[in-house]
Amino acid sequence: MKQNIGTIDRLIRIALAIIAAILLFTGQINGPLAVIIGVLGVIFLATGIFAFCPLYIPLGISTKGKKSK
Repeated sequence: MKQNIGTIDRLIRIALAIIAAILLFTGQINGPLAVIIGVLGVIFLATGIFAFCPLYIPLGISTKGKKSK
């Protein structure tokens, strides 16, 4: 897996995962919406940690900057 997520993108994804976890654990959301938010939170956390988003590949997107030599 080649990393395709930049630092700011990673931080935003991890922050969204933390917000989702807080909402779930405090009981602010429940029912089907809680399941959807929970799944999205796990996806955001995983993609943020590994700096890889499979959806970016077919779309040809990369927020990771080019390395200068």
